[in-house]
Amino acid sequence: MAKKLQCHLINTFCLLLLAATANAQSIPLWGRWEHAFSASMTAAPETKFAAELTSPSGKVYPVPGFWDGGVTWRVRFMPGEVGTWLYRTHSMPVLDGLDGKSGEFVCRQEMGNTRFLQHGPVHVSANGRFFEHADGTPFFWMGDTVWYGALLSSKADWDTYLTDRVSKRFDVVHFNVVAPRNGVAADEKGDISFMEDKSILMNSGFYQRIKNALAGFLSGEQHIRMNPRFYQRLDERIDAVNSYGLLAAIVLTWGLRPVDSGNALPEAEVVCLIRYLEARYGANHVVWILTGDNAYEEYSGARWKQIGREGLWILTGDNAYEEYSGTRWKRIGRAAFGGRSHAPVTTHPLGMHWPWESFRDEEWLDFIIYQSGHGDDANTLRWIHSGPPSQHWQDPPARPFINLEPPYEGHLGYQSRKPHSDYSTRRAIYWSLLNAPTAGVTYGAHGVWSWHTAVGQPPTDHPNTGVAKTWREALSFPGSTQMKYLEEFFTSIAWWTLRPDANLLTEQPGGDDPARHVSASRSENGDLMVMYLPMGGELRFKEGTLRKDLQAEWFDPRTGRRMPIQSSGEGVFQAPDQQDWVLLLHNK
Repeated sequence: MAKKLQCHLINTFCLLLLAATANAQSIPLWGRWEHAFSASMTAAPETKFAAELTSPSGKVYPVPGFWDGGVTWRVRFMPGEVGTWLYRTHSMPVLDGLDGKSGEFVCRQEMGNTRFLQHGPVHVSANGRFFEHADGTPFFWMGDTVWYGALLSSKADWDTYLTDRVSKRFDVVHFNVVAPRNGVAADEKGDISFMEDKSILMNSGFYQRIKNALAGFLSGEQHIRMNPRFYQRLDERIDAVNSYGLLAAIVLTWGLRPVDSGNALPEAEVVCLIRYLEARYGANHVVWILTGDNAYEEYSGARWKQIGREGLWILTGDNAYEEYSGTRWKRIGRAAFGGRSHAPVTTHPLGMHWPWESFRDEEWLDFIIYQSGHGDDANTLRWIHSGPPSQHWQDPPARPFINLEPPYEGHLGYQSRKPHSDYSTRRAIYWSLLNAPTAGVTYGAHGVWSWHTAVGQPPTDHPNTGVAKTWREALSFPGSTQMKYLEEFFTSIAWWTLRPDANLLTEQPGGDDPARHVSASRSENGDLMVMYLPMGGELRFKEGTLRKDLQAEWFDPRTGRRMPIQSSGEGVFQAPDQQDWVLLLHNK
């Protein structure tokens, strides 16, 4: 009898365990687990709230939660291990409904419908030269610039944009997630990112709102308080990016003008803002861009003293904020991301600025982006193909290099004051892919980057960039279609093995003319070579540089057409015409 009772109890326990497992929330591997928790009473949004997640193998992950309005807090997490996960929450102060809540969910291996669910999140490769997925699949960065799009678009328009970019094989889109900023006073619905301690700052003009907020922040009397309504709308935009199979490159703050959040807020509040955004979006497939358009330069103790005396100096209208950068952003990077795992992090400098030598030992900095900018003189061209990226890519530690802002198609050239054509944009992009180990590049269309809607006018915050097409018109610029051909070309070869090699050719065909510079890259064992010829011409390879088993073809970057070449056996190749061409040499 006792034995029967024991068996019955064991069976009952097993059935209850199976029932509990069956009722547990099921999450795909590399998907997002999300759980909402409700405080039993009104609590300050600054309440510290987190969950401790335990993986099936016993690893423990502390995951910060975030306030989502009213009495609601949420936790989001991306599981990277199949099996049953356990969680337990903690709050400070201890609050009923937030502290001590526990449960479980099941992570299952599924055939996902995006590259991320199939291959996992994107991180920097073990050799530090490119991006790859969690399963080791190389990830080519073909980015598009839509700084204001996520903030200003309707849901339907955002879907139109994403559909177009996916059809053209873009892999990444980058955009801002904070308003107000110069040029974007609020989002599509009129909301802003954060509030004063007591009320949303919507009752006064743009500059007065910022000044009022800063007075409180700098006095220490109030702290940043996120506006959940603003980010609940943005949740849809960022989720849509990932659902289309695109990596979201999220710009966490901006640092160009005095009123931009990266300059206007004190360091501690910038860190709070970044931590909130990471808690909210860290379970998405993202990379982080700390701030944008900053110089990241150092300045003297005397200037620090002057800033301290002036207090609200950043609202006085001088340009001193351009110096408010290097040491400050290193500290912010360390405070926000230092000493732990996270999605890849970088930060965006001003055009033709190279601040990275002083950032070399910053462990939170995972990859390097730069802005060759929108110039079109000889100095700018030389900077792109023979400047700092080509000079410093071998400096340790190894990091991927990405030109995040080559000239936007349709943007006025700084020197000529003529719009950049698809050719000048394309030329800068191909040079950028071959001036350092190939990792990727970003394209930009004048009108798309600013989500432009004003017909016949320039962007409001960049009047000198020239009249812009509306974002919808600019979607169809020829350069964007040519990026499809570029992505198809590079992903058809082992692009991640390419390294610049200036010693392949007997000479530069155009001599010292920077507009005719031929960029050349090869794999370590010489079984793959790629050369970009901006103006056709003849290439002569040094004796002994070409393997005998290589097959040659011309690639037309304007149409995507590939043309096999009958080798002469002499290491001499003549381009089909005087337009730009790519020469591909690869193992048969």
